[in-house]
Amino acid sequence: MQAEDRFPFKQRFLNRRSFLKMSGLLGLGVASAAIISPWAETVRFNGKMHKVSRTRLGIGTFVSMTLIHESKDRAEEAIAAANREIDRLVALMNRFDPATPLAGLNREGFLKDAPEELIEVVQSALHYHALCNGCFDCTVAPVIDLFQKKMGGENPVFPEESEIRALLTLVGSDKIDLKGRSISFRESGMAVTLDGIAKGYIVDKAAEAIERHGISNFLINAGGEIRTRGEAGRKPWTVAVQDPGKRSQYPQVIKVRDATIATSGNYEVFFDREKMFHHIVDPKNGHSPAFATSVSVMARTTMESDALATAVFVMPPADGVGLVNSLPWCESLVISNNGSMLKSRGWPGTAA
Repeated sequence: MQAEDRFPFKQRFLNRRSFLKMSGLLGLGVASAAIISPWAETVRFNGKMHKVSRTRLGIGTFVSMTLIHESKDRAEEAIAAANREIDRLVALMNRFDPATPLAGLNREGFLKDAPEELIEVVQSALHYHALCNGCFDCTVAPVIDLFQKKMGGENPVFPEESEIRALLTLVGSDKIDLKGRSISFRESGMAVTLDGIAKGYIVDKAAEAIERHGISNFLINAGGEIRTRGEAGRKPWTVAVQDPGKRSQYPQVIKVRDATIATSGNYEVFFDREKMFHHIVDPKNGHSPAFATSVSVMARTTMESDALATAVFVMPPADGVGLVNSLPWCESLVISNNGSMLKSRGWPGTAA
């Protein structure tokens, strides 16, 4: 079963919104963030180059790939290889599929002989937990599951504060033990979600699969986790940041070549109309942050952009941008609830 089939609340929201929070805009054929990219498209241009685009469901969202190469067949082979890599990694890290190693870890509280990819992502999650003063924490899964249980059904009710406080005793990345290829929890009932980091990791690995096929100009967009390489037909790729409140407008546009960009927002998956309870949780109080509606981060890898976007979303905007300014390889854009924008010092975006 694919990952998206185990996300009933997320899938319902994806069907309702039917858009990607950030889209790569290619001058040879714009893929609007308000419209899902074509499932399959091949366009010939410049007399010899092909633009090959494919869109699929995967990693709980829509995954679009656009490749530019002189061989249409080589581009299609590269996309197929990237899709195989996506499926392989989802089969390791989808916590909703009981057959995955991550689900086994959450069920048993320990995992021996863990796959090296899972070890790598969990180690990275612990790194960003320390780097971000605990604002990134993969052990918030019990709280998110409480939100889903209480508010994801036909008769939703708000969780009691006492229920949230009780589950906070299970939250804390310092309660994860990594020894060799073994992962274990120090508290019974703990669980890990890699939603805030694994999608970026998978995008990076899909990009590597494409590069192994000799493709040097491409864009991958996994529901807002974006990686670009090379150019879009002799010019940079153009990435538009979606306005969370005005779905058809783009407050910022970025022109990039080799780049990674990730966005976290309260409009992705939420459990109540007011968006008081959504899929991002402050690990220190068990509530969804209300400082911003959207945070976009550019960093060295898509995984890093993904994790830092989640962490900055949890922080007060000034603190989050301050953290980013302290990291020389990182830039960010925070869109607040009132629509104002706070940018890091080197944010390359411009008004649309």
